[in-house]
Amino acid sequence: MTVTIKDVARSCDLSISTVSKVFNGYSDISEATRQQVMETARKIGYRPNALARALKTNRSYNLGVLFVDENVSGLMHPFFAAVLNAFKAESESHGYDITFINHNIGTMEMTYLEHCRYRNVDGVCLACVDFYSAEVADLVNSDIPCVTIDHMFNNRPNIISDNINGIRTLVDRAVELGHRRIAYIHGQRNSSVTENRIRGFYRAAEAHGLKLPAGYVDQGRYDDTESAYRHVLKLLERKDRPSCILLPDDASYFGALTAAREKGLRVPEDISFAGYDGIQYVQAIRPHLTTIRQDTEAMGREAALRLIEHIEHPNTASSDPVYIASELVEGESLAAYEEKSI
Repeated sequence: MTVTIKDVARSCDLSISTVSKVFNGYSDISEATRQQVMETARKIGYRPNALARALKTNRSYNLGVLFVDENVSGLMHPFFAAVLNAFKAESESHGYDITFINHNIGTMEMTYLEHCRYRNVDGVCLACVDFYSAEVADLVNSDIPCVTIDHMFNNRPNIISDNINGIRTLVDRAVELGHRRIAYIHGQRNSSVTENRIRGFYRAAEAHGLKLPAGYVDQGRYDDTESAYRHVLKLLERKDRPSCILLPDDASYFGALTAAREKGLRVPEDISFAGYDGIQYVQAIRPHLTTIRQDTEAMGREAALRLIEHIEHPNTASSDPVYIASELVEGESLAAYEEKSI
């Protein structure tokens, strides 16, 4: 026999309308009532009919995720994998499913916006993409609710890791340890993440009165150990070699260590490094990397909450950016330094 919503209401001694509100995610239901209904539904084997709910609410309860990683690491990318895992968990707790948005449905090509229309998503999270492309602009300027991670668009909610203060914290710590010759290898300049980190670095350098010789700030690539190796090697071959090099991310530490050892330099006795992101597996390397840990769980969770808020309460939802704080993780790769001739 099929278990219906009436059976759930009868078992809970609640009205059908109250039980319906629970399944449809209404905010005027207490947490105690919600838990009672969900637990009862589980015990008696009730499963809400997704099609019926969609027809009643005019929603698909499906969220799109736009994730295009030019380095082709896909969902193996440790930072975005953690962010999207938190986004998925929070979305599912509110009754939403996830669909990845791309250019193709089988052999049929379409734009991101067309794919969103095709899948009838209620909203889209833009996590990793060329935010400056016309195609992304078409999607963001459409009537589909959107939330962006680490990039700001007007009148759209943005979840921003505080990259300016994050890189500034690394510079402050290096200076505190005695470093004055600090170089910075940053990632590709195709996102506000990179621009904000560069801005934060220059501001911190200026605040501390640091001299930045030509070539001390150089563009590398994110998540590319070979690129890190080449750029670090070039810095280490200079007569005015830096005493500390800030890397674009934690994964670059692999290439940096290779370059340092190739030049016969010890870390951190002869050269110091610091990364960015706080990726757990990198901490298996010795010496442990000093880095900035981004709060990926908070970023993913807030992205889901803001997107769902714009879907369910479009007239009152806020589009103010949400800044997520990061923290310094002290390792062994950045150590005290006393200026001496090279």
